[in-house]
Amino acid sequence: MSSTTNQVIRCKGKHFILSFVISLSRRKSLVRCLMMSVNVTAAVAWEAGKPLVIEEVEVAPPQKMEVRIKILFTSLCHTDVYFWEAKGQNPVFPRILGHEAGGVVESVGEGVTELQPGDHVLPVFTGECKECAHCKSEESNMCDLLRINTDRGVMIHDQKSRFSINGKPIFHFVGTSTFSEYTVVHVGCLAKINPLAPLDKVCVLSCGISTGLGATLNVAKPKKGSSVAIFGLGAVGLAAAEGARIAGASRIIGVDLNANRFELAKKFGVTEFVNPKDYKKPVQEVIAEMTNGGVDRSVECTGHIDAMISAFECVHDGWGVAVLVGVPHKDAVFKTSPLNLLNERTLKGTFFGNYKPRSDIPSVVEKYMNKELELEKFITHEVPFSEINKAFDLMLKGEGLRCIIRMGE
Repeated sequence: MSSTTNQVIRCKGKHFILSFVISLSRRKSLVRCLMMSVNVTAAVAWEAGKPLVIEEVEVAPPQKMEVRIKILFTSLCHTDVYFWEAKGQNPVFPRILGHEAGGVVESVGEGVTELQPGDHVLPVFTGECKECAHCKSEESNMCDLLRINTDRGVMIHDQKSRFSINGKPIFHFVGTSTFSEYTVVHVGCLAKINPLAPLDKVCVLSCGISTGLGATLNVAKPKKGSSVAIFGLGAVGLAAAEGARIAGASRIIGVDLNANRFELAKKFGVTEFVNPKDYKKPVQEVIAEMTNGGVDRSVECTGHIDAMISAFECVHDGWGVAVLVGVPHKDAVFKTSPLNLLNERTLKGTFFGNYKPRSDIPSVVEKYMNKELELEKFITHEVPFSEINKAFDLMLKGEGLRCIIRMGE
């Protein structure tokens, strides 16, 4: 033992206290630094349907059970466009949209124990408090506390926004608001993931891809060698097809009114295509004839009520299961003969693919890391954050599937 060590041990009371005070002082200084507001760049939607404006926004520190994260990559989903257009729902503006993203924890608020600065996370539009009946159920992912609320533009803790410009509040969007370099999210809406996972790829798992994938794998549950019909070949529908491919379905029938989508769908395992416009009979009858009575499973991803009915009526009696993913108009009515149910067809609905955000999404990321799930084929475009409006233009034109937006550029 060195003489220096002996000296410290003999005088450990004085030296330890002094060292502890210095250490504590530095820690408090660091905490104060982290818990201050930060000025960052964000894309603000000031009005419905108007181009987003790149602004300097003040982001307040996280409060109780909240986390402030640095967004590195985000992507554009149809839901962002839908609420940006504000057709048929309550307009909440000014607002920072965005809900598919990947980032790194910058600071945590009171009560947060599962996450720490540096952790890699995916923010999710719905949450998992782990305390309510839904979270404790093995069958549900519809958290009572953190279930999606598209009208709420503030944080749950104090009903205030963490975003502002010159003191004026800017509203949140579905608890995520990822079109900002920094955002504040409830800890229950963050999935901690493998830090080796590339955030520019796995960020798309925050919403649409997981929704379609889980609808097939977790809800429809096709058996190996079975037949599956997918209604709607957008990003969510192709994710459902990817789920059918992973499950080992032998026939994956894509149904879409846009024939231009058929070639791309082959990359996702789709083996046959049906365009309802090519037939004079209902598409469910066409599919039943193709499959000797109906498919084993169907997944509906359009939200159109006629497609929902067709998806249910095209499954085989005795064992067929239809899963509804698309969100219909609030006044839509589902009509079918009760005999379709009595003849042992099953109709199910799903929300976010039945994935619990904190418990299940990390394992979906691992599917990608293990090369079971292919994400690159969903990503058709990339733009720097400064050109975020180009991503909106691409989606409005129906071009591509997912556009990655690189933050800080």
